[in-house]
Amino acid sequence: MDSSILEKVRELRGQGRSPKQIARTLGMAPAAVAPYVRAVAEQTGGQAAEPELAGCWINAGWGEGLGVPGTTGWADDAPAGQETAGMVSVVVARKHGWDKLSVCAYLVDVYCLGVKHALGPDVMSEVELHRFLPKWFRIYSHGWREAPLDLVRHLVFGAVDYARDLGFEPAAAADFAGAAGHLGAWDEKSAVTFGKDGKPFYLAGPNEDVRHVVKTLERRVGPPPNFDFFAPMPDSPISLGGHRLTP
Repeated sequence: MDSSILEKVRELRGQGRSPKQIARTLGMAPAAVAPYVRAVAEQTGGQAAEPELAGCWINAGWGEGLGVPGTTGWADDAPAGQETAGMVSVVVARKHGWDKLSVCAYLVDVYCLGVKHALGPDVMSEVELHRFLPKWFRIYSHGWREAPLDLVRHLVFGAVDYARDLGFEPAAAADFAGAAGHLGAWDEKSAVTFGKDGKPFYLAGPNEDVRHVVKTLERRVGPPPNFDFFAPMPDSPISLGGHRLTP
């Protein structure tokens, strides 16, 4: 790792720059910047106490198809059969000064690919946060609700671990490296069983290399029926999800 780049990344993170902004400033690809962002987080507080939690929200229906132990107390009472099943959205807000909030948001494929999109940390007022929430959760027919931080940690970090076991890294590695700190340190094994009913299910999104994903799954788990996949029609709400979820 280049120590001069690491020092520049540390300086820019100290100025509150996002991973994407750092990549643009340094003239580097976001994926190349991601290891430096992670290293800075580990050195400067990635394992330290985070600012006070102000709120945590998740879409209703997050648990469809997942295995969640009853002992955790994590209930999802939304009816099954939602078109958005397998896609989980999370927002985490922490105190930033006396009148602001630092907000991160995550879009997670809990059936296969793990984190597909991450935003933040972005500084907002409470009014701006309450405007942001309905935009981030707008494709979910049953809305969103408050959630314990432990639940979203097990879902987000657990989905990343699950996807890595299948051969996939977070789609926006630099963005996730910058946003992961809002969830706190992670050195556990998730209590959640990922995949749809315990088996990988790949729902193809826009601009994804479907052949690459399918071949990767075949190498890791064997051919169908060891996993399932589906490429929705262009007008499907799910196929547009990656674009429509971006505020």
